[in-house]
Amino acid sequence: MGFEMSDMTSTQPQYEHTSPPPEVSERRLWFEFMGTIIAWHILGILEVVITWVGCNHQEQLGGPSPHPAAHALYFVAWTSIFAVALMAGRMSYRSWRRLSETTELLNAEGRERKQFMSLAGLFVSLTLGFGFLWLSLPLFILQMCARTR
Repeated sequence: MGFEMSDMTSTQPQYEHTSPPPEVSERRLWFEFMGTIIAWHILGILEVVITWVGCNHQEQLGGPSPHPAAHALYFVAWTSIFAVALMAGRMSYRSWRRLSETTELLNAEGRERKQFMSLAGLFVSLTLGFGFLWLSLPLFILQMCARTR
């Protein structure tokens, strides 16, 4: 009934060798997180510049009318920047799926830094992506120069 050394060694847990988590580069994580935010700011700046340049070229019947190319230029800028936001969101989702242990997005947790950045990038892309859509609606309803008055 004595305490023996062999009893201690038999109760130690056996650790299994697990594979290391997949690597995601730092540059990719920062693009996923900041890509949509920077695209949002660029679109805001382009909207001001395109509207200012496009609406100040002439006046007809007491109100400015947009330059014919201003509307097309804004649409091209919006489309390309929205594509960057979609790409950042998709990359965030793929990185989160690769790094996360859970399979459901509703139960997602960012326990480590890389998981958190991927998940935050996904949520930023989702929310600002819907913001991009809402921002583009007045282009199809109102005249560009009427929005600025």
